[in-house]
Formats: sequence, C-alpha cells, structure tokens
Amino acid sequence: MTNDTTGSTTTLETSPVLARRGERWRELATRQESLLILVYAVMVLAFSLLNPRYFSTASFGNILQDFAPVMLMAIAQTFIIITGGIDLSVGAVLGLSGVSAALAIRTTTESGMPPALSITLGIVAALLVGLAVGVVNGLLITRVRLAPFIATLATMGVCMGTTLVVTGGVQIAGAPKEVVLLGNTRYLEIFTVPLLVVLAILVIAWLALSRTRFGRHTYAIGSNAFAARVAGIDVDRHLMKVYAIGGVLAALAGLFVYFRLGSGSPASGRGGELQAIAAAVIGGISLMGGVGRVTGTALGALITASVLSGLILIGIEPNAQQIVVGALIAVAVAVQGIGRGNSRT
Repeated sequence: MTNDTTGSTTTLETSPVLARRGERWRELATRQESLLILVYAVMVLAFSLLNPRYFSTASFGNILQDFAPVMLMAIAQTFIIITGGIDLSVGAVLGLSGVSAALAIRTTTESGMPPALSITLGIVAALLVGLAVGVVNGLLITRVRLAPFIATLATMGVCMGTTLVVTGGVQIAGAPKEVVLLGNTRYLEIFTVPLLVVLAILVIAWLALSRTRFGRHTYAIGSNAFAARVAGIDVDRHLMKVYAIGGVLAALAGLFVYFRLGSGSPASGRGGELQAIAAAVIGGISLMGGVGRVTGTALGALITASVLSGLILIGIEPNAQQIVVGALIAVAVAVQGIGRGNSRT
C-alpha cells in the first residue's frame, strides 16, 4: 500500500517537471534564432551542392569579411527600427565616410606624415562624417518633425551626391600599404582586425539593448512613444542618440570597406541600406518597432552576406543580387505578419 502511494506521488511530481521541460524545448525550437540557424544550415548545404568551393575555410573567411560592414549597418538599423524609425542613409554614409578617410589619408601621406598618424586622422575624419549625418538625421526627426523615412531619404541623397562631387566619380587610391595590411591580414585564416572589432561591437550592442536603461528606453519608445514620454523618458534626446550611433556605425562600416579595398570608391555602400534592413528584419526586428534582439540581427546579417556570396559563386550576376535581397525582406516581413496574426487568434 505504501509503495503504491509513493509511486503515484512520484508520478504526480514528475509530470509537471516533464511538462515544463517540454515547453522549454518547444520554445527553444520555435525561437527566431533557432529557426535562423536551421535556415542557415540548409542554405549552406544548398550552395555547397551547387559549388563545393562554398564549403571551405577560404570561402567562410570571405563571407565574414563581407559580413563585417553589413553587421555594423544592421546593428545601426536594429537600434533605430526598434524605436519605430528607419535609416535609409546608412549605405550612403558608408560610401561618404570611406571616401573621406581615403582623401584624408592620401593627403596626409603625400605631405610626409607617418602612416600611423595618417591612418588615425583618416579614421577620425570618417567617424566625424558619420556622426554629423547621424546628428542631422536626429535633428530632422526630432526638431523639424520629419518622418524618419523622409529625413533619412534626404540625407541619403545628399551623401550620395557629395560623394560623387568629391571624388568626381572615380576611386580615391594612394593608400599606404599599412591600410591594406590592417584590413586584410588574417589570423587563423578567418579573422581580421576589423572583423574582431565588429564582433566586439556586436557584444556591446547586445549588452546595451538587453542589460541597460538605454535598451529599455529604446524598446519603450518603439512600443509606445506617448507612454514613454508619460513615463518620463526624454524621447527626442534618446532618438538623437540612436541616430547619432547609427551614423557612427555606418561610418565604421565605410572605414572597414576602405581598409579591405585599399581605396575609397564612390560606389561603396550602394544598396547597403537594403542589406542592413534585410539583416534586421530577417533577424526578427519588427518594422512596427519595439520588438527584436541583436542576436537575431547577427544571424540575419550572416545569412544576408552568405546568400550574396553564394550567388556570386554560382554565377548570378551582381544586378540580380538586389532582387534576392528585396525578396528576402518581403518574405521576412510576411512571416512576421503571419506570426502577429496567429498570436491574436
């Protein structure tokens, strides 16, 4: 009699434990990041079957070099989209900042300045350009009260035009060899200094969004800006910070492209805003604001860079790649819409 009672009690006690474990496994299986990892694995398999060179250390290293600037722009978009905004200028800022660094480094190098100091001044010039554009975006949105789409569309046009005027439509060469070495020297056949910097920024961004007041305010503004103001959050000041950070991150992306190529190209960054938005949206960042994680954005950026690299290896022409990026955005937004519809029912 005692044994039967003990057995039934044990069964009753373990049933809730097993149920909780099952719920945790189901939650893990349906999380955005888990689904993205599965999509990435299938994509790698598909491209590897079409071209075996895709599945190699050299190919993965190249993908990560392409991933670095996309990741920086995608982090910028993540902060901004979570607040309920958008930044169409990140690609143009990438191009203008890279050209600015190229001009500063070439001019100071030709004047006899040591390479280390010349490169430092080039980095400062690029970051100041990005900061300036980010501040202008913030002012247009918080003071002039332009919609983020219109404000950043205007600055995108200004940056693209300025880049063409400054360069005359040609590349800015004349970089010292230290620039190319800094951008292309690989460690463990994969990592470069710019890539390691990007990974460090990724960790900082994750901590900022998930562990700080800055992150809580960012989500609060995107969820309900009016309620955020009532709660005492200085929404305009916070948006100024977010767009300024976005400009600086886009400028860093321009620097890393310049370090990799060894020249400033006026064509750099074209379509970068689409890649950044695609990475964020694929990663689960809702265009409605207030939802998303940096970890999802990182996987979205990796998928975006991997898709573009795979398309090149299987012989798809570059002009068609933007079609694929646009399609990825449409599919990701559609999936988010289906998910919201299911959650309401």
